[in-house]
Amino acid sequence: MSLAQQFAAYAEWRSQLGDALENLRTWLAENELNDAQSDLRLAQLGERLREDRLHVAFVAEFSRGKSELINAVFFAEYGNRMLPSSAGRTTMCPTELLFDPAKPPCVELLPIETRANSSSVSEYKRFPEEWQQVPLNIESAEAMQETLRHVSEVTRVDPATAENLGFSVNDDSLESFHVGDDGKVEIPRWRHAIINFPHPLLKQGLVILDTPGLNAIGTEPELTLSLLPNAHAVLFILSADTGVTQSDLAIWREHVGAPGGRKKGRLVVLNKIDGQWDELKSEAEIEEEIARQARNCAAILELPPSQVFPVSAQKGLVAKINADQRLLARSRLPELERALSEELIPAKQEIVRDNTESEFNELNARTRSLLDSRMSGLREQLSELTELRGKNKGVVEYMMGKVKTEKEEFEAGLQRYYAVRSIFSTLTNKLFAHLGLDSLRALTQSTREAMQEAAFSKNLSDAMSNFFSVTRDSLAKSKNEVDEIHKMMDAIYRKFSVEHGLKLGTPANFSMLRYEKELNRLETWCNTHLNTMFQLVRHDKQHLTHKFFEEVALQVRRAFEHANRHTEGWLKAIMAPMETQVREHQIQLKRRLESIKRIHQATDTLEERISELAHVEATLTTQIRALENLAWTIRQSLESRVDLNDQMVVNL
Repeated sequence: MSLAQQFAAYAEWRSQLGDALENLRTWLAENELNDAQSDLRLAQLGERLREDRLHVAFVAEFSRGKSELINAVFFAEYGNRMLPSSAGRTTMCPTELLFDPAKPPCVELLPIETRANSSSVSEYKRFPEEWQQVPLNIESAEAMQETLRHVSEVTRVDPATAENLGFSVNDDSLESFHVGDDGKVEIPRWRHAIINFPHPLLKQGLVILDTPGLNAIGTEPELTLSLLPNAHAVLFILSADTGVTQSDLAIWREHVGAPGGRKKGRLVVLNKIDGQWDELKSEAEIEEEIARQARNCAAILELPPSQVFPVSAQKGLVAKINADQRLLARSRLPELERALSEELIPAKQEIVRDNTESEFNELNARTRSLLDSRMSGLREQLSELTELRGKNKGVVEYMMGKVKTEKEEFEAGLQRYYAVRSIFSTLTNKLFAHLGLDSLRALTQSTREAMQEAAFSKNLSDAMSNFFSVTRDSLAKSKNEVDEIHKMMDAIYRKFSVEHGLKLGTPANFSMLRYEKELNRLETWCNTHLNTMFQLVRHDKQHLTHKFFEEVALQVRRAFEHANRHTEGWLKAIMAPMETQVREHQIQLKRRLESIKRIHQATDTLEERISELAHVEATLTTQIRALENLAWTIRQSLESRVDLNDQMVVNL
């Protein structure tokens, strides 16, 4: 099974799961078992599954065969090279290949001049008028190649402009851009490119990130701080004839390699092994030469040799197009694809499964609890009414008084519920006082002012350190508020379950750990790339301030935005079961009281009412069975995995 087939199987699994969840949503609406919160969450789950993307990044210095490898792995079935592949630089700016059905096939190009302000590429994606759009003629491979050459375009500017756009000029670093004889610097013409192409894999949610070489990769903060770290797989490409060069090693250490050990989804590709295919050497000698080069590369990159994959992308592409199985095997491309399948697809499926399963289980438990509560109330009514058969008016009055007392006791208990809601609201306000974006904006502004007013390097360093210290403290205080809210809701869940028989289970948990880890990652990056004595001495205050807010503070804000969104969802989820059960219990008590009142007024309605309730009981039983069947179907989808052999989906 090829990587393309594996990905198609994964897309099919995702589609089946989405259909099952949509069936549940429709059934809940038809049976009046949904509420605004559950309907919204199921809609969001379905939307996430439909829009789910697999991000694969290709990273290399120029002339390593990166574009050819992308063609060979993903687009050989197109019968030609989708991406232009030639000697020298073919990619000068970060390039995303994806498919958005809302747009025509095209290449969108963001001018390099947009780097003059602190807005990120993600922010610019909201403003299509800022991008130059070039139509893509998908009917002609030659026309496509001509259009795609835009990603290779450069422009020449004076050194001051280059520096202002974030490019280091004529210093000792490997990333430096150099002044030419005309006194100008050659820099990329475009900051970012998006190729919208209706290829089957891209339609199914694959996103390919093609990155430029070292002297361009380090200049785009979003690439190094967000796109690469969040890619599901990163392929780092070397050339078999050069091994690990100084610039290769710089890219690996700065942008790809995981400090402290192996990171899942990071693969090293030793490309162009066909250069070793020497007719004057035996097959064994050629194999040993390739193996030796792979071992050397693994040693330099501090990796196990099994993580380095020697391939010939060019021969693999030719073999696929010509259906030459012998050449394909010799290119070793299938070994890389197999490793990528085993790393990428199961890991991504596991993430999607875990996220979907936790949401579904909570929604299913709420719905089942609601049905069980209705059934319990109904059977209590049936029992009470059955006991009234043949009884005199005094007994009916006694039963009516009993239900009234229960109703009064529950309404007294509601005062505690309203008090809890008031405390819940207070704690929520305190939580967002720490976690909210207003406090982060104030901190960002004060940090900017402190850095701009700094007279010495130490003041700059202290301002950056204080920014992380305060944000970490905000997360710690937020965590305490979350714990307090959870503890309070757990107590009220148990109290109402014992006193009024509500079936509430336990409140959903929430953790700040992912945001703490993200903050630690960003601080480590800052302390390695900005807040060092070398950087503080080498660069002026304005340059460091600009880089800190463009590259670090922006990502911290994004992490806090995610934390706010997820926290709001959790707060709704933790309160919703309580609100639903309280409302349902009130309705059941009211119905019981009305039934007995009607019977008190006219005893001949007793059998009629019992018959009505028996019919409702049968309907509830049918609903419970239907919910169980829908839940079973969804769990079957969740518990299945993409098969790495022959079948598309199999159960575990």
